[in-house]
Amino acid sequence: MGQIKVQKNVGGIDGLYIIEPAVHGDSRGYFMETYNKRDMEEAGLNMNFVQDNQSMSVKGVLRGLHYQINYPQGKLVRVIKGAVFDVAVDMRKGSKTYGKWFGVELTEENKKQFYISEGFAHGFLVLSDVAEFCYKVTDFYHPNDEGGIAWNDPSIGIDWGVLGAYKGSADPTGYTLKDGTPIIMSDKDKKWFNL
Repeated sequence: MGQIKVQKNVGGIDGLYIIEPAVHGDSRGYFMETYNKRDMEEAGLNMNFVQDNQSMSVKGVLRGLHYQINYPQGKLVRVIKGAVFDVAVDMRKGSKTYGKWFGVELTEENKKQFYISEGFAHGFLVLSDVAEFCYKVTDFYHPNDEGGIAWNDPSIGIDWGVLGAYKGSADPTGYTLKDGTPIIMSDKDKKWFNL
């Protein structure tokens, strides 16, 4: 294998992968390959990316948990500035790990990437003052095809590392990071239901 190390089926969930690129650094800085089709195929990952996306969020922002209903996307996600806690939930009907979750901290320092296959809900929580988040997807965005589940669904039990008690909805009012930063969500994400 070339410039990447792939950890398959992380958290015991088929379809989730941690990818660690080789980082070549010296006094000038560093260089790394963030994607190499040949290396990915050697690791058994035969995805075809059609779009790159980037977002910026401030500390305490929680985006998700989102999934696509009719046009599922595989996502290769990474952080280029700051730190996030990134989570995937298995939404594949008939999967032996349906409803199970796995989370990983992605930072500009650790340079880890997380590949989430089609059929998972995805979300992340920003841990740093600012985070810039980049991701490649295997299908285009289709308006009106987005579904979601409540980030704090007790039947899934994601440990986001936040303080606050479940009050029967996805509304983040009363939830904070350990340092007191309130959780911030879009109006849409506050309305998702449990699994």
